[in-house]
Amino acid sequence: MEPENLTLNIEKLNRQALFCDENEDFRIPPEPDAGEQVTLRFRTAKNNADHVYYIEEGKTLEVEMEKADSDEMFDYYEHHFTVGEQVVCYRFRVEKGEEICHYNRLGAAMDTQSCFSFRITPGFHTPEWAKGAVMYQIFVDRFRCGDTNNNVETGEYVYIGRPVYRVDEWDRYPSTMDVGCFYGGDLQGVRDKLDYIQSLGVEVIYFNPIFVSPSNHKYDCQDYDHIDPHYGKIVKDGGELVAEDAKDNSGASKYVIRSADKANLDASDKFFADFMEEIHSRGMRVIIDGVFNHCGSFNKWLDRELIYERDGSYDCGAYVSADSPYRTFFKFFREDAWPNNPNYDGWWGHDTLPKLNYEESPKLYEYIMNIARKWVSPPYCVDGWRLDVAADLGHSSEFNHQFWRDFRKVVKEANPEALILAEHYGDPIEWLQGDQWDTIMNYDAFMEPLTWFLTGMEKHSDECNASLYGDGENFFRSMYYHMSRMQTQSVQTAMNELSNHDHSRFMTRTNRTVGRIGNMGPAAAEKGVHHGIFREGVLIQMTWPGAPTIYYGDETGMCGWTDPDNRRTYPWGREDHELIEFHKYMVSIHKKNAALRRGSLKKLLADRQLISYGRFCGNNRCVVVVNNSAVSRTVKVPVWEIGICDNDRLTRVMMTYTEGYNVGAVDCPVEDGILTLEMCGNSGIVLVSNKDERREPVEKNEQAGQSKQLEQSEQIKPAE
Repeated sequence: MEPENLTLNIEKLNRQALFCDENEDFRIPPEPDAGEQVTLRFRTAKNNADHVYYIEEGKTLEVEMEKADSDEMFDYYEHHFTVGEQVVCYRFRVEKGEEICHYNRLGAAMDTQSCFSFRITPGFHTPEWAKGAVMYQIFVDRFRCGDTNNNVETGEYVYIGRPVYRVDEWDRYPSTMDVGCFYGGDLQGVRDKLDYIQSLGVEVIYFNPIFVSPSNHKYDCQDYDHIDPHYGKIVKDGGELVAEDAKDNSGASKYVIRSADKANLDASDKFFADFMEEIHSRGMRVIIDGVFNHCGSFNKWLDRELIYERDGSYDCGAYVSADSPYRTFFKFFREDAWPNNPNYDGWWGHDTLPKLNYEESPKLYEYIMNIARKWVSPPYCVDGWRLDVAADLGHSSEFNHQFWRDFRKVVKEANPEALILAEHYGDPIEWLQGDQWDTIMNYDAFMEPLTWFLTGMEKHSDECNASLYGDGENFFRSMYYHMSRMQTQSVQTAMNELSNHDHSRFMTRTNRTVGRIGNMGPAAAEKGVHHGIFREGVLIQMTWPGAPTIYYGDETGMCGWTDPDNRRTYPWGREDHELIEFHKYMVSIHKKNAALRRGSLKKLLADRQLISYGRFCGNNRCVVVVNNSAVSRTVKVPVWEIGICDNDRLTRVMMTYTEGYNVGAVDCPVEDGILTLEMCGNSGIVLVSNKDERREPVEKNEQAGQSKQLEQSEQIKPAE
């Protein structure tokens, strides 16, 4: 039976049926090289269009496409051409009688806007392994302590004017001045839990910084050449040196022995190489954090704390002497300042985070390029870089872009399959032209629209916006707009997170409370949270285009305000096993369906507290419906828009609701291309259809019986 939506008003153009994107079903191949032939496919309702035109921007090229194929519901028009060396921007125009519709990355439109055109960048490839990959972010100090011999000791050294502190109570909340508190998490702890991480279905581990650094977050690098022995191995303690200057704490000298001693550095690097080999043997990959905009005042090139100066085996730091070989690595404001407290450029004015001065130092430039190359090469063979505050690097936009072009070149030459993923807020289009970054941490096209829709909260829990809460239309507008600022190969590899080390935990956002640890206290982050809304978020995360990335502990329902409360320790022995199992099911659904890993996306429904969308790739089709309202509702989903016919088998594979979730497989009937569901409050459903699986036609009274059976199945209790 043809869906009535396609047969009514055949005199008019059916805009809901129009579809094209940059995925493999509609652009073949999806990431062509120069000189390669490309086939573009455009979909219309069957026998519904008079003409379909391919329009290429900048050339005033307009070609009428030929109808090449048809199925039960749609016609497919094609255009073939050979890609040259230049970027190709294109859109489509569809005509029926006097009716004209333009089509670009935002979908059907009344007018043309070149900024939303489809785009081919010849030779721009992102790693295949990263497309839709399931990632797991680990803030190392808070995941697990596997080796107590490498723990930071209380008073071991002074950091930002305070002695560092070893926290012996693993479950203790982070303090507001947390940066110098160490819980003992290390890489051995991660290694001990690889079976657990892999049991979640994780394919890629992303580590927050692991290079030598005095802080627990390590975004103030002390030495880019080595893994921090407090995360790796300490094989030589060496005793304590006596400070020559009474103004300095002897602990600073001790820090040089423990974390800058060559034996400890070499042992830690060897440990990491072995660790990487084990991870790769499991079929998993690793992304590490690169902080190249700034370093730390402890850095051996600056040496403001004089720890390397006293060791005696290093070149003089730039803070120590104007004759330092690292003098040009930093921008000093007074040439005559040494040795009287020289003033230098710090990132956002922070003197503990000296900004690296690449423009005036070719030596520094080459040094960092060697670092970029080193860690993706043997014996480490890291699989990618996550770039901290990447858009801030350098002192001009022109220099910034040139740096990242060179960075990409050296990384891809060393490891062509390495992923280059940047932290970025705002429009990333300038960096995603195929010659700089591969992709980004996906705040604008995932975390923010999802958070506003499900909770009405800003991602730090700093603001609540009632107008955005539950606005399904705004959800799709924001998602589509921000995805249009990336090419599809960047969208497919973008890191889709609900939480991370910079923002409040998503579970805490479900309480819809504005606050931070300083004014609310840590316990308040756990009050009033909503597990049903949280599971809705996970369900969307695992079904939306991109690489779903779990921030350690999210899978067990960890709470926390923004930094530093979002860096609580993993609750070993106190896990929410039901929530962990839910994550395992959702990860499995994501990995089993090609449509969810790399398929096309189509909006199906948007209303107050309601969204539905389809994902499709080849014969695989998935439907996602989320009712974010607290009350039940009847939902009618036009599944025909993603090619699901009445006789296709459409099976519910996940249903989540306030009290729990259910993974019992239930076939759901489609009538006239419409799926009708009874959705309980705060629920989400994932359904799967494969075109080679058909169901026998049934009479309407039988369909009613199936609907009743579905309604009864929704009363199943939460999974144990």
